[in-house]
Amino acid sequence: MACMALSGMKDRYVHGSSEKEQRRLALMNKLINQACLRALDPGGEEFVLDVGCGTGEFTRAIARCLPGSSKVIAIERDPAQLATAVDRALADQEADLVDFRVGEAAFLPLRQNEMGRFDLAHTRFLLEHVNNPLSVVETMFEAVRKGGRIVLADDDHDTLRLWPEPPGVMDAWRAYFETYRKNGNDPFVGRKLVQLLHQVGAEPQKNTLVFYGGCAGMREFKGIVHNLYEVLGGAAEEVIQAGLMSEKKYIDALYALRDFSRRPDAALWYGISWAEGMKPRYK
Repeated sequence: MACMALSGMKDRYVHGSSEKEQRRLALMNKLINQACLRALDPGGEEFVLDVGCGTGEFTRAIARCLPGSSKVIAIERDPAQLATAVDRALADQEADLVDFRVGEAAFLPLRQNEMGRFDLAHTRFLLEHVNNPLSVVETMFEAVRKGGRIVLADDDHDTLRLWPEPPGVMDAWRAYFETYRKNGNDPFVGRKLVQLLHQVGAEPQKNTLVFYGGCAGMREFKGIVHNLYEVLGGAAEEVIQAGLMSEKKYIDALYALRDFSRRPDAALWYGISWAEGMKPRYK
């Protein structure tokens, strides 16, 4: 098994786990979960693993689609995120829907009789935040049974487009994803998902994009732009301290993005990379 991180580096989630960030994640889940569920197409799976579940909204959405006899295990390394996941499940009277566990993605806290038995192992927006994404996919591959599915959903930050393009926003976006490189992570891992599946021995079955975007006049459009605003705003300190963009230019870009959200002709496109592989049945 490959080591979890590159030498001398530790996996780091650039956005942290503040209450503000958790509210942003809740908004994002509302905006994308149904589209991701359609791509995942859960159905008859009895044993499901969600790696890097965050605040757990999407894990519970998956669980609701499964037979009552199914078991869903969700792994999250951040205790604050995991506590939020448990609290929200309790508040929604879904405490028994998912087995939430704290642990590292490349060293899954699974029992001996659980490894190699999952029908489906899924991860979303995790691989971009780890120094060695291959080690995570290797562990997911080991966790599923023969014929089981491994589903990877992640970002290729180069897919973002806004029009009419607000001044400075794409410069700020590029500065933001340069913080990933600074931390030893890959802001373009989304384009490499099929390769990762092949490298661990899975048979690639699907490669697509889940559309995330919209235009002025759509009810959810302001929420989509607000999510982008919060992503950039949350990374401002790190971008500026790293010298990737001046404070004035970065703040001006945030103001321009705010103004963009009010334009009657504004449009935004983004694609969430989505790849699926199967563990060979006869090897």
